[in-house]
Amino acid sequence: MDMPRTPRRPTPGQRALAEALAHGEAILGERVERLPANVYIDPDRYEAEQRAIFDKLPHLLAPSALLPEPRTAVAHDGYGTPLILTRDDDGRAHVFANVCRHRGTRLIDSQEPVPAKRIVCPYHAWAYKPDGELTGMPRADCFPDFDKGGHGLREFPCVEAGGLIWWAKDDAADFSDSEALGPDLDAFGLSDHYLYKRRTHDVAGNWKLFVDAFLESYHVQRLHAQTIAPFFMDGITAADFIGRHQRAVVGREAYLAEIDRDDWGQLRKAVTYTYQLFPASVIIVSPDYINLLVGMPQSVGRTLVEDFMLIPEKPATNEAEAHWQRSWDLLDGGTFGAEDFHAAALCHKGLASGQIDEIVLGTLEAGIADFHRKIEAAL
Repeated sequence: MDMPRTPRRPTPGQRALAEALAHGEAILGERVERLPANVYIDPDRYEAEQRAIFDKLPHLLAPSALLPEPRTAVAHDGYGTPLILTRDDDGRAHVFANVCRHRGTRLIDSQEPVPAKRIVCPYHAWAYKPDGELTGMPRADCFPDFDKGGHGLREFPCVEAGGLIWWAKDDAADFSDSEALGPDLDAFGLSDHYLYKRRTHDVAGNWKLFVDAFLESYHVQRLHAQTIAPFFMDGITAADFIGRHQRAVVGREAYLAEIDRDDWGQLRKAVTYTYQLFPASVIIVSPDYINLLVGMPQSVGRTLVEDFMLIPEKPATNEAEAHWQRSWDLLDGGTFGAEDFHAAALCHKGLASGQIDEIVLGTLEAGIADFHRKIEAAL
């Protein structure tokens, strides 16, 4: 007999933000702030960010749900380094260079998860376990005195916490901020969610413009007037931080109603939680599903954004499938693709024209100013 699952509850930090909204304590910036326009369009600035942030700090790679089973693997090229994400025989996640240690051949070419009891090079059939160990070499007699144990796949630092998989190029990267998010994400049950769909958007804008859109609620009633605006109250928001990462809530239509703010079912109908995962990823927690947006800079004016939609369980009926498809179409195709990402591209095009020297941030956009201060600190 299955034991009933203990209901999840919000963490103290999640509840505190909801309480702030319920008591009318929306958090605003103290003043108008300004940023130089060139932080978005200067190629030298972009290269400095790559060296100081993207080459040094941990970055989000994927949700755990991308590889739900042991002995599976998937190729990942979004950060400019050819990677393989694997789960070994024990279910532990690893991130390796997608490069054979023999002649440098690309090992896996599929952007979809594949079985990986062994990862076999397509050129000379060198074989690796999903934990990176080199286990097979045809005609091993042709490699006298070869140290097979010292030629496993090149491995990068990797941490899995709260249903997310993080990686870093730098062996000295500090993952403590990423791990600190675990309790919040566990409260949503993210590790148990099913990956419904994923799609990569090619956004013609600087990576920070993509992130900026999820750090303020000023645009919601304007940009999203035809999609999600009717669900939200204008400018009703509160935010705090978990290390470098921002945690925010935005008031939904019924947020002032008397609800049990320890009951996720009621609370998630009243507010939407958004996490900006430094440097370039975002989590949006809707009432019954979660979107994870992973931003991957490609150049000063181009960003890939992979959207993962995570739902509580695999659809079991046609009605459930239709429900989740409508949700996917609303956010991925509408709110994100046609609105947020399009707005980021329009901003980049305008800034690149050189017609303004600075941008202006109002008190509802204080999160953007905080984000850029973190970037400056990292530089």
